[in-house]
Amino acid sequence: MHNLAVTLSTPALAVLLMSGMMTAVAPAADLSQYRGFKLGSDLALVSERAAMNPSQAKVIFRRPVLLQELAWRPQLLGRSAAPEAVYEVVFSFYAGELFQIAVDYDRNETEGLTAADFVGAISAIYGTSEKPTTAAVLPAGTYASPKEILGQWQDSDYRFELIRSRYGAPYRLVGVLKILEAPVLAATLEAKRLEDREAPQKEAARLAGEAELANAKLEKARLINQPKFRP
Repeated sequence: MHNLAVTLSTPALAVLLMSGMMTAVAPAADLSQYRGFKLGSDLALVSERAAMNPSQAKVIFRRPVLLQELAWRPQLLGRSAAPEAVYEVVFSFYAGELFQIAVDYDRNETEGLTAADFVGAISAIYGTSEKPTTAAVLPAGTYASPKEILGQWQDSDYRFELIRSRYGAPYRLVGVLKILEAPVLAATLEAKRLEDREAPQKEAARLAGEAELANAKLEKARLINQPKFRP
């Protein structure tokens, strides 16, 4: 498998990296979607397409706006005639609206592939890569490691970027809905501010709760041991 991945031509790489995507993307390089998952869709629609339950979405923060993530692994859908290069796709939702798609690739299925291989394969889907200019908006705590943008595909509403990270998955494809970039960033900063402001109070409550449980445990033991105690 590894040798095959290294020697595949660019068209074949497009099949490997984006298996199943050609039928979902229009010939005019539709940057609004990835494998039929359309940026701007709601959580219910994305969950249905991924054969998942909306309740499986993880809450990142609730204030000032609800931010959620839904992790999907294509290979769990069953065996396929084509190899599956994608390990996991994380869908991020702002107030229930899909604003970001982050794709991590399987190390084994993409071993030996170069940045040029990735850019070439993705360009077969989204058109010629532009010279990278800006980074995609990433929620706090998500893909926050140092990164290098290797390729960029965009129009007035959407942007996809191929990112190489120093840690974790070596290559990551990130698609964003541009109109929500600023609101997401503002909400993330505000959520961090609220978290920092309330941290001392939450820590005090946690310690008080632990102390209360410890005292209750001691009292329960006392009630059992006191009647039978003989000095």
